[in-house]
Amino acid sequence: MPIYLIRSAHETIGNDAMREIAGDITDIHCAVTGAPREFVHVFFLPIESVDMGSVAMLASIRSGRTDAQKAELRQGVIASFAHRATVTGSNLAISIVETPASWVMEGGDIFPEPGEEAEWLAAHAQAKAARETAS
Repeated sequence: MPIYLIRSAHETIGNDAMREIAGDITDIHCAVTGAPREFVHVFFLPIESVDMGSVAMLASIRSGRTDAQKAELRQGVIASFAHRATVTGSNLAISIVETPASWVMEGGDIFPEPGEEAEWLAAHAQAKAARETAS
């Protein structure tokens, strides 16, 4: 569920840096929220019509995260971009929006509330196996 969409000019972030930043964001999100790694999705959207060096990120995360957690996510992302792509905070726009888990579906199942991931993963695996057996 957490979806991180990152928009920048083609040359701002190299391919290696994109892989490293995606890994960093996944690590940061999981460390801060306790979410499983397989829940985190990071997408880079290189476009032509933005200033070189400018990066915008929209993060959609499950509702229920604290202000402290959101601040920690922002600070971690800022540090990753500074380290991996030499993009400074002044060239980085970050928006974090919260989405109720009940509004999200992944793998054919409504997403779990924070703290209910283990049960959801077990039920999701069983449902997926049943669907594959029925096919």
